[in-house]
Amino acid sequence: MRAVSALPPLVVRLSHALVALCLLTLLATPALAAPPSSFSAAKRLAESEIYVDQDRTFYCGCAFDFDKGPDLASCGYRIRKQPKRAARIEWEHVMPAYDFGRQRQCWQEGGRRHCRANDPVFRQAEADLVNLVPSVGEVNGDRSNMRYGMATSADAYQYGQCPAKVDFPERTFEPPAAVRGDIARTYWYMRDTYGIQIGRQQQQLFQAWAKADPVSAWERERNRRIARIQGSGNPYVEGDTSNGQREGKTEEKTVEKTVEKGEGKNEAKTAERSSAEAPAWTKGRDSSPLDPERAAAAAFSCTPRKTCSKMRSCEEARYHLTQCGNARLDGDGDGTPCEALCG
Repeated sequence: MRAVSALPPLVVRLSHALVALCLLTLLATPALAAPPSSFSAAKRLAESEIYVDQDRTFYCGCAFDFDKGPDLASCGYRIRKQPKRAARIEWEHVMPAYDFGRQRQCWQEGGRRHCRANDPVFRQAEADLVNLVPSVGEVNGDRSNMRYGMATSADAYQYGQCPAKVDFPERTFEPPAAVRGDIARTYWYMRDTYGIQIGRQQQQLFQAWAKADPVSAWERERNRRIARIQGSGNPYVEGDTSNGQREGKTEEKTVEKTVEKGEGKNEAKTAERSSAEAPAWTKGRDSSPLDPERAAAAAFSCTPRKTCSKMRSCEEARYHLTQCGNARLDGDGDGTPCEALCG
């Protein structure tokens, strides 16, 4: 029987080249996007992939280096009590772990450690890059799980020229105006993704904040970077959703419902967004003149904290309810403050 003749040399060379090309293609193809599996992994990714070319802390705008820590002199920061924590960068959960953890059964059974060990949904929420920002360590520690709002008590502390305030008597943390919209949009994302409840007063406050501080260029870029890693970003950054609701009638899946193979629906509509001027240290933020609504609000102040009898107009009462978070003005919780003025 005659032996089969060998393949021509040219065919052999082409076959080898094709195999090599396939291997190179496989090696060059990026891995599928996947969220970090733990808080530790999220912090490493945030440093190396999200904030690799950024050098300003979230609340205070201090120049920083991940190895050397924050340059407190660059932002006029005044240490309150903890010099060691003030000398390092920490990763702040915009929505505290307490807020997205306490509504879960694992938190009732053993707190954060128990959730981290036993609840995959909590672990994903804790490691979600959308909710992580770099902060001066002392500010992160002081804020802890305080709610956001306006710090109005006489004992409220401001960190020197850093425009953030902590109000221990009122358990309130007041963020700078330049990042209040970022905070609102992050809370809405966490609410929708993990089924977290946000109170009516907090929602009204966030709507006002998002309108006054629209999405900036850096916020969009940060969202794109996060989406490349996690597979998706924050839809409240991607679209015009300054009222804290998705555009049109949408079908949403929370992480919890995805795990359970269930789905939920949310009906919402969009609101018109206005723009605001931002401090010079906030890179890439959009700025434009004040709109009439914000120009009128500029005449009001959250200090001192007022009752309805001290309000001069319905506009002032609404400002104190939505901007200052003074829920006492809306006793029946219908969203209308000081019924005698605004009813």
